[in-house]
Amino acid sequence: MDDWLNIRGKTVIVTGASSGIGLSIVTELLSLGVNVANFDISPSDMEHDNLFYQKVDVTSKEQVEGAVEATLKHFGTIDGVVNNAGINIPRLLVDPKDPYGKYELDEQTFEKITMINQKGLYLVSQAVARVLVEKKQGVIINMASEAGLEGSEGQSAYAATKAAVYSYTRSWAKELGKYGVRVVGIAPGIMEKTALRTLAYEEALGYTRGKTVEEIRSGYAATNVTPLGRSGKLREVADLVAYYLSDRSSYITGITTNIAGGKTRG
Repeated sequence: MDDWLNIRGKTVIVTGASSGIGLSIVTELLSLGVNVANFDISPSDMEHDNLFYQKVDVTSKEQVEGAVEATLKHFGTIDGVVNNAGINIPRLLVDPKDPYGKYELDEQTFEKITMINQKGLYLVSQAVARVLVEKKQGVIINMASEAGLEGSEGQSAYAATKAAVYSYTRSWAKELGKYGVRVVGIAPGIMEKTALRTLAYEEALGYTRGKTVEEIRSGYAATNVTPLGRSGKLREVADLVAYYLSDRSSYITGITTNIAGGKTRG
């Protein structure tokens, strides 16, 4: 088969790669002959000669830097990173029905979301960028979200951190371009179900939107807001990641691509 992307032999770090979109990305990259380092607090069940797992809390500078060094020692180089690790805990800014209650945003929840989605992104990107800048080449891919532009009822803290991802992507592209390093973002919309869509998440989201869990679940399958008429496939996000890691996208940087079937506010 013609290797159109020509990324075989590259080494890429994927954070939060033990499940969901991250696992799909790893599966795709391994099939294309890429060496992959999975930085996650939990291991996956996947085993592959080209897969290197590191237990990493992305909010810990020491753990992140240690894992990057271990990846360099294991594979000999690093060519890119996919900042996929993230967390979403639905909460209301104010809950008139239950002030200071379970589903009202508090400092602990705010800090947890911000630490993982923003601080983790910065720490991993910085540690990897030191390697890429020295090489004068490489790619940083940041996982944003449609919610980062549109906002999201009951998910303001999450949406705000994803809005920040757009800005980090644009700013770092301006800073690192002179060193041959590209920075791009990917913003998924409604995707097919993963293990991350838990009952606790659905209950919280349902409460913040005044809906039942059943109504929330039926909304996933709704096609009236998506011109293509279906949810996105995890593989489609992985395909875009592979393209951005390749030299086929060598003149693309500083943008975030919406992969949401045409779904927009209007």
